[in-house]
Amino acid sequence: MNSLSKPSAVARLTLWAYCLYLILPLYWLLTMALRSNQDILGSFTWWPTSFTLVNFAEVFTNPVWRDGLINSLTYVVLNTGISILVAVPAAYVFSRFRFLGDKQLFFWLLTNRMAPPAVFLLPFFQLYSAVGLFDTPLAVALAHCLFTVPLAVWILEGFMASVPKEIDEMAALDGHSFGVFFFRIFLPLNRAAIGVTLFFCFMFSWVELLLARTLTASAAKPIAVVMTRTISASGVDWGLLAAAGVVTLIPGIVVVWFVRKHLVRGFAMGRV
Repeated sequence: MNSLSKPSAVARLTLWAYCLYLILPLYWLLTMALRSNQDILGSFTWWPTSFTLVNFAEVFTNPVWRDGLINSLTYVVLNTGISILVAVPAAYVFSRFRFLGDKQLFFWLLTNRMAPPAVFLLPFFQLYSAVGLFDTPLAVALAHCLFTVPLAVWILEGFMASVPKEIDEMAALDGHSFGVFFFRIFLPLNRAAIGVTLFFCFMFSWVELLLARTLTASAAKPIAVVMTRTISASGVDWGLLAAAGVVTLIPGIVVVWFVRKHLVRGFAMGRV
């Protein structure tokens, strides 16, 4: 019994090797960000011969890089907020009521999530160009909603359906209005669901590049698009590119830190 409960030495060694495999690219990215381009292109070393913060200073002081970071954060926050606001009431309806065509409508939502983003490039481009939304963070945020809202509804519906309907009836018997019940009782019971949904909406919008690149030109260029345009006549500035990569990792790490407990619960419930 004890041999089954304790991992073997081979299992521990395999786990450590896998963790090292995951950490090594991040370590290499960080060391490149702290080195000059000459040092990177010089002799191979596991440790930088001289540290420099010039690359990070360039990312935060250069208007092109700084505006790209701000644009990315703007449309990601907009997309996440819109997705949560739309998906929460929709998921509640799907989890609590049965109506004509509910399963077909739910399936149609999921099919939008399954479609490749390239299918919607031309319609979005023409639509936003006609209404004046092209090259704005709102254009990218709304385009991403086509994929994040179905995902959010699917995740939230699974969590909300696990909440007993007797709670709704008890709240009504106690004289609570629907607004009081929904915001003070039901939503707090689904904090984990909202945390998990927020994480996935944020990460999809943060790493998506195809729509963000097509629907922006100059004013709303995200930092991921700026990173693809670092090649100049003198070659690739590897240190600057690595520093931008490190900076783009920070928002995702922060989001994971705040919703880590909810993510664990979501994986434990099998909905994620």
